[in-house]
Amino acid sequence: MSTATAPGADGAATAIVGFVRALRAAGVPADTARAAAFAEALTAVDPARAGDVYWAGRLTLCSGPDDLGPYDACFAAYFGGARPPNGRRRPRPGAPRTPPWTADGGAGAAGGRDDARVRPVAADRTEVLRHADIGRLSAAERAEVARLVSLIRTGRPRRRTRRRAPAARGGLDHRRTLAAAARTDGEPLRLKYRDRTERPRRVVLLVDVSGSMSPYAESLLRFAHALVRGHPAGTEAFSIGTRLTRLTRELRTADPARALRAAGAAVPDWRGGTRLGTELKRFLDVHGGRGMARGAVAVIASDGWERGDAALLGTATARLSRLAHRVVWVNPHKAQPGYRPLAAGMAAALPHVDDFVSGHSLDALERLAAAIAGGRPEGGGPRA
Repeated sequence: MSTATAPGADGAATAIVGFVRALRAAGVPADTARAAAFAEALTAVDPARAGDVYWAGRLTLCSGPDDLGPYDACFAAYFGGARPPNGRRRPRPGAPRTPPWTADGGAGAAGGRDDARVRPVAADRTEVLRHADIGRLSAAERAEVARLVSLIRTGRPRRRTRRRAPAARGGLDHRRTLAAAARTDGEPLRLKYRDRTERPRRVVLLVDVSGSMSPYAESLLRFAHALVRGHPAGTEAFSIGTRLTRLTRELRTADPARALRAAGAAVPDWRGGTRLGTELKRFLDVHGGRGMARGAVAVIASDGWERGDAALLGTATARLSRLAHRVVWVNPHKAQPGYRPLAAGMAAALPHVDDFVSGHSLDALERLAAAIAGGRPEGGGPRA
């Protein structure tokens, strides 16, 4: 058990809220009622034992089998490597005990298989890292954030089609309503409805891997991996710098570390220069104009430092905006105090961007994932 300063009662609440937020980011629908049940359950078990905390969370925060995998991964990541139990033991009800994030962390608990101590200090550290600028972290902290980025569960944007199908609400379905009435002696006891159906919308990511973006490139590629793995049939990923490299196949590998190694081997221009305009035009000529970008959510992750022709970048971004449903530009420097988009490339592209976001931290990337799925982040962009 760590001897670091305990965060106290406020820290306990912060740890619970942070863990629930991490679960939500991983796709577990842990609402406020479930979070409250989790907090209450911790007062009935020994919160100094990893096994008790694990089961208290699993029984209150998970709602189905699909939640168990993300829950296990989040528990291990958030509590600093505390190993979840093997599933045979359940928490033992008892009098409330000292939680691990107060005083000395509940010292005195007996040893045993489920007695691995939860590490609230690690949880606090995770909460701090959640909002920290990735570019200012140490290599170890950056690696930990990158690991948490892989846990982000991404939703998929959808679009309404012209096709209509039976639905609980919508326009009246006369044919089905009359058919049902024929079975009840002509009395239309129940009205039938039809509504427009939805289809998934494609997502295209272009990640700048030039030297100025190197502190953020790994986390952004991890984010791309999470998107590709979540929706492999409707997501395309590229690196962009002095070359355009398609990385979709490499990022479909399930293991994040292997996927990143494969992507690294495929990219020939890591930490090189930047020809965003030229390579974005190349993307449009080779892939975008043939349908990949048409109607898609296009995400460009770059600081906009253009070594080539900034006017060409503006022209290419304008062309992309006409093809895509939305253009989201992720610039990690946007979060810095006093930032202004004065870089020539950024200034040229910005008028054609729908959403201009930071993406500089784990929290910002979680909000980016939600925005790609359908919301609008940080007040939108110039075209919003």
